[in-house]
Amino acid sequence: MALREVLKFPDPRLRQVSEPVSEVTPELRELARDMLEVMYDEPGIGLAAPQVGVPQRLVVMDTEWSEEGGRRNPRVLVNPQIVHREGRIVWTEGCLSVPDFQAEVERSERVRVVARDLDWKELEIDASGLEAVCLQHEIDHLDGILFIDRISRLKRSLYVKKRKKALRLEEQEQARPGSL
Repeated sequence: MALREVLKFPDPRLRQVSEPVSEVTPELRELARDMLEVMYDEPGIGLAAPQVGVPQRLVVMDTEWSEEGGRRNPRVLVNPQIVHREGRIVWTEGCLSVPDFQAEVERSERVRVVARDLDWKELEIDASGLEAVCLQHEIDHLDGILFIDRISRLKRSLYVKKRKKALRLEEQEQARPGSL
């Protein structure tokens, strides 16, 4: 089976607020498996369901994994919600849905997240550093927020201009006779 496509900015589906999950179904389990496969393939450390076109409150992540052969420790979070934040940290972020761009983003240094797992058990996660940043980034996706919304207007507008130019060039290339 083919991997699900990761939506790219400026796809309007990335701006939708996701619906809460009311129960774990076989379809939700399949979505979580597919999302993990996409996340590791891209590669990334987190992926939210809206990024694959599904407006549900589901996140997968693995902040311990690396391409260089680190062991996998995937997490699947259903209806994750930040219930406590403290401190400030600046982290250089990128995103599978925001190609070819990274920027420093200010986030909370520590967060407490409540969620459910695929067995509908409640989880409480106290996270700091990379894990906290990843949780905040992915939960933002569930609310239709991209990390570029958290950077300066100037940096964001420069990226938007660059991205639109790249998309125009892509369209021109595809329109050429003999192009696939």
